[in-house]
Amino acid sequence: MLAAMSESSPVLRTAETCRFCSGDLLTSVFDTAFRDGETLERLFFAIPGALCVPCRQLYVDQQLIGILGLGEARCTFAIESDRVLRSPAA
Repeated sequence: MLAAMSESSPVLRTAETCRFCSGDLLTSVFDTAFRDGETLERLFFAIPGALCVPCRQLYVDQQLIGILGLGEARCTFAIESDRVLRSPAA
């Protein structure tokens, strides 16, 4: 489910397409679960990325993958984050 964007890639735009199926990409933030062979599943919230609408391929910046220590991990779940806007209390 996870495809890393190359380090030289610009910030994703909605006009970009999936490299696997040429489908449209939804650029947003995602709540995700990653698993590798040695550890339990790890949850991450509000990960910026792009999701291919037709084939459900998730694209995340390669630098972010490295920072989070997910180089060998596999994304097992991703859902667009629920953003709740709150106004200051009166």
